[in-house]
Amino acid sequence: MNHSISEMMTSSMEKLQQLVDVNTIVGKPITTPEGVTIIPVSKVKIGMGGGGSDFTTKTMKADRDNPFGGGMGCGVNIDPVAFLVVRGESVRMLPVAEPASTTLDRLVEQAPDLLDKLADFLDSRKPKRENDE
Repeated sequence: MNHSISEMMTSSMEKLQQLVDVNTIVGKPITTPEGVTIIPVSKVKIGMGGGGSDFTTKTMKADRDNPFGGGMGCGVNIDPVAFLVVRGESVRMLPVAEPASTTLDRLVEQAPDLLDKLADFLDSRKPKRENDE
């Protein structure tokens, strides 16, 4: 027996799928004339609820095609999180959110830059061999 509640759920999920696809989370890349590519990244939250009931009387049994009443509700929240900036072989993430509030958060955010600077420093200290020049 096919209940109207399953039809409501199916219809709602199809509409959500049309609204929120992979391009909602990781947006389409935007390339500037200078060759810099910017990719937006978002966080999507979805809430859904619904319910319904068959209405029966003394003369109508529950396994028949009885009148149905029900409803569905959905909510979608899309928050921008960051932008990925690709310049040549360099990739950098620019967060949209507030700056880090704790020392550990700041350290995690700065780790890629610190590692790049450390690698550059170590490379500059290596003695050059005659074959490298």
